[in-house]
Amino acid sequence: MQRVIVGLSGGVDSSVAAYLLKEQGYEVIGLFMKNWHDDSVTISDECPWLDDSNDAMLVADKLGIPFQTVDLSEQYKERIVDYMFDEYQKGRTPNPDVLCNREIKFDVFMKIALNLGADYVATGHYCRKGTIEKDDKDVYQLLAGADTNKDQSYFLCQLSQTQLAKALFPIGELTKPEVRDIATKLDLVTADKKDSQGLCFIGKVRLPEFLQQKLKPKEGVIVEIPKEHDLYHAEAPKFNSKEGELEFFAKRFEYSVTEGIEVGKHQGAHYFTKGQRKGLAVGGKVEPLFVIETDVDQNVIYTGQGKSHPGLLKTTLFVTNEELHWVREDLALANGESMTVKGRIRYRQILEKATIYKVNKGLFVEFENLQSAITEGQFVAWYLEDELVGSGVIS
Repeated sequence: MQRVIVGLSGGVDSSVAAYLLKEQGYEVIGLFMKNWHDDSVTISDECPWLDDSNDAMLVADKLGIPFQTVDLSEQYKERIVDYMFDEYQKGRTPNPDVLCNREIKFDVFMKIALNLGADYVATGHYCRKGTIEKDDKDVYQLLAGADTNKDQSYFLCQLSQTQLAKALFPIGELTKPEVRDIATKLDLVTADKKDSQGLCFIGKVRLPEFLQQKLKPKEGVIVEIPKEHDLYHAEAPKFNSKEGELEFFAKRFEYSVTEGIEVGKHQGAHYFTKGQRKGLAVGGKVEPLFVIETDVDQNVIYTGQGKSHPGLLKTTLFVTNEELHWVREDLALANGESMTVKGRIRYRQILEKATIYKVNKGLFVEFENLQSAITEGQFVAWYLEDELVGSGVIS
């Protein structure tokens, strides 16, 4: 009998995942990951880990499977929290959920599970795993979840073949309503539980307060850049290569304070992210202000009116070789090669047509349509049909 260790998070998805595995004849063990101790920055009533771990325990009890808790808060702090602080300090916007999957659930947690004699590790993600044979070897595919509305393949975009080999996604073929339905029929305590939001496994965190522990507030100015700015209407030069053209369109706009009007003050550019609208506290504008760029060195936030402000829209982004990742290593492009794909730069974004180009120092992703708020530090993921084949950190 094969042993599967399920990451029971205290939510409905992992509860049903555990049930389905048991039905399929696996020996199932539930493991709850405790990743956080500091309650001062969590919004305590929103889903403290204690409630979650209790719910996970009740589910395990109901399903008649062994249950234990593992404390991963030290690794979580090192690999996720410190990384987040570091990225915000550099003026980038990290995605903790993608990292948590790569570094915690499918690395630290997976190693614990394998040490406990597990054949597989399972989670309640809405995605599917495929296996194909290529050159007499098994190659694993990361496929979108059957519920297009809930597909979570994006969050797993950094997984490797080694990690996928040991992963199971039992609810990938189901829709959310079907999952809730199963939980209700089984009378699981998690059946009607709201989906958790916020940092992976920490619960809802007040991000500014969380960041303020490390990144000290310092006052700076908010500058509004008009839509008519020359930068946006400059004529593109003649390019002698596709790479030159991609480089030109991937470049971030450089602003200076003198190019706009000062419209307010902020408490630290490193707390803000491109495309952000809330928290600026500047009123009296025809359209709401959006952050179009942050300059952490000068501590300035540049903003523009309306979500179609040209400072928010671009077609092209770049990923460095160090931050480029192929889930399907066998499909990795060689320098000079390109591939037509569908891509997304954030979770829940509809997949958009794009072409990826491999060059010496990394990879360009060129979308057919303008994308809003392409943000450094976030992940871009690209697909062939419903298979996620690669991803990278936007630089």
